[in-house]
Amino acid sequence: MQFYDILVYLHLSRLRHEVALHDCSAEVNEIAMAKIFVPEDFKVPKSLVTDLYRLEILEPIVAELDYDAVMSSKERLRHVFSENDEWPADNMTLEDNIRDLEQHESEFHSRKAFAYTVLTLSKERCIGCVYFYPSSIPEYDCEAYLWVRTSEVDLDDNLYINIRNWLKTHWQFKRVAFPGRKIPWNKWQGTLFQ
Repeated sequence: MQFYDILVYLHLSRLRHEVALHDCSAEVNEIAMAKIFVPEDFKVPKSLVTDLYRLEILEPIVAELDYDAVMSSKERLRHVFSENDEWPADNMTLEDNIRDLEQHESEFHSRKAFAYTVLTLSKERCIGCVYFYPSSIPEYDCEAYLWVRTSEVDLDDNLYINIRNWLKTHWQFKRVAFPGRKIPWNKWQGTLFQ
């Protein structure tokens, strides 16, 4: 199962709890992403630069850097998208990662979801990632997830604060959920993995 399929299921679980995890398909993806996430006239930010790092569209060009960050931080990442996730798998390959990044890039350009890589200012190393998805919970416009690699854990709070501010100042979302952060996993009703 690909990382993307798990995320699609996460967002559908509340509405379509009868769909088994292994049945995620293009049809399920189409249903999940059918609602308009951002208005057509909204200019989606392509990057964010701070004094410590930069965010850019998560796309295959950064696959090797992203793969290194993911695989070096597997245990930490297994708590980003749910309380106890199986992603990334121990046997995840660079090719698997490239497919995931192709899907993220496609979602970005079709305005269905937005994923960013967090790079050093020199773009030589991936520090982590940030994801914005349509919420499966009606009380929220957006679900935001972010992570930093284990070796850069001291940047986690800084990234979280910067993303919250960026969402307030450069995005049109009024109600953003941060499952697993602002909302503890045991209180979050939008995921299967509780």
